[in-house]
Amino acid sequence: MGKNLTTRAEDYSKWYNELVVKADLAENSGVRGCMVIKPYGYAIWEKMQAELDRMFKETGHENAYFPLFIPKSYFSKEASHVDGFAKECAVVTHYRLKNDEDGSIIVDPEAKLEEELIVRPTSETIIWDTYRKWIQSYRDLPIKVNQWANVVRWEMRTRLFLRTAEFLWQEGHTAHATKDEAIAEAEQMMRVYADFAEHFMALPVVRGTKTESERFAGALETYCIEALMQDGKALQAGTSHFLGQNFAKAFDVKFATKEGGQEHVWATSWGVSTRLMGALVMTHSDDNGLVLPPKLAPIQVVIVPIYKGEEQLDSISQVAKELKRELQLLGISVKFDDRDTHKPGWKFNEYELKGVPLRIAIGPRDLEKRTVELARRDTLTKETVSKDDIVSRVQDLLVEMQKSLFDKAKSFRDTHITEVETYDEFKDILENKTGFVSAFWDGTKETEERIKTETKATIRCIPLNVKEEEGVCVYSGKPAKMRVLFAKAY
Repeated sequence: MGKNLTTRAEDYSKWYNELVVKADLAENSGVRGCMVIKPYGYAIWEKMQAELDRMFKETGHENAYFPLFIPKSYFSKEASHVDGFAKECAVVTHYRLKNDEDGSIIVDPEAKLEEELIVRPTSETIIWDTYRKWIQSYRDLPIKVNQWANVVRWEMRTRLFLRTAEFLWQEGHTAHATKDEAIAEAEQMMRVYADFAEHFMALPVVRGTKTESERFAGALETYCIEALMQDGKALQAGTSHFLGQNFAKAFDVKFATKEGGQEHVWATSWGVSTRLMGALVMTHSDDNGLVLPPKLAPIQVVIVPIYKGEEQLDSISQVAKELKRELQLLGISVKFDDRDTHKPGWKFNEYELKGVPLRIAIGPRDLEKRTVELARRDTLTKETVSKDDIVSRVQDLLVEMQKSLFDKAKSFRDTHITEVETYDEFKDILENKTGFVSAFWDGTKETEERIKTETKATIRCIPLNVKEEEGVCVYSGKPAKMRVLFAKAY
């Protein structure tokens, strides 16, 4: 099985699109802009989901589920929210079809909805309408709810995982008695996302806040984690929003305080989506296919027998099955591929393409010598290991690979953050080196907008640990107080 992948150097975008399909992660569907996530791709998403779900529950959140349809009137209650999503809304207007006289199926004009429904692009409005019923007094707070769901944002230009008209995600929505508590929650969730990205995805991220024009529609502050892909473009990997009292005021959600007064509730919302799958593919993979961090790989170890005839296969299978059992007892996911429909070389290729971290090959010679051949996916190196040491070697390597993938991505990211002083340098980096450009910004929307129009670069974030320093804006020459990170982004 030849991989015949376009290389990253030839055409990064084409490489990505081919890889997602060839590695069996997802494919385009019969519905424009929507994808089918295939079992192997979904298995990776399930591992992400399981870890995040555990992290949410550990920080005191509970899962619930809210309707897919949102009455149009809810949207109009929060002005900036409707502005932010208006162009991407899919709207349900009728609830019945009927046969026309010529036999074709048409929408029944008599079955028009009294109020049109929007297929959720995000759930703040329906959830805050619900919270009004749940919250009467300070005793009902905080509410810390998350939902795993699908959302629809009618995108015109789509790419598997990175931007699709329908995608899967989680969205947390919390309600608090005080401003400080809500801000602490929004910051905490950004840290949870960063922790997940770095420890499970082996994806180094910059923690920061968005500028006003890049904020979520209806938020007072958006916290984000920003990552850098191998082509030098940034990717927003997760966001957490401090919504102030905007939604509580729009939906009239008040609570009786301890002192007996009435106050509006403070809110947050936060989410990550199947976009993380795109980030995972783009961060670690190479021209041979996927490279998966062991903690998220559906199959961590694959065992491939090399044999002639039934007899050899039987004796190799005994050893392989025993090894598989030992590794599984340690919580390692193992596949023994004894299919006789494909040759070992084909299988090697297949598991390399699918990014399986470790491959063990056992042939008749290995049986004699009591050894196995162990191959690493990330470095493509092979070693011969004695049968007695293989279990501990596998354990060590999985840990080492997880760390090494993170270190490699981090060193790439760190060498692609360039500080510039002039606009010429700024444009030069964006055209020739790519990556994050660290530059002084005068803090105005006008400057941000002009830079975006002229270079396609946006302010990805104002890093959390940014130090206040006197400088001169890279574009306007006006005084500036801090450096921010610009980049072209997905």
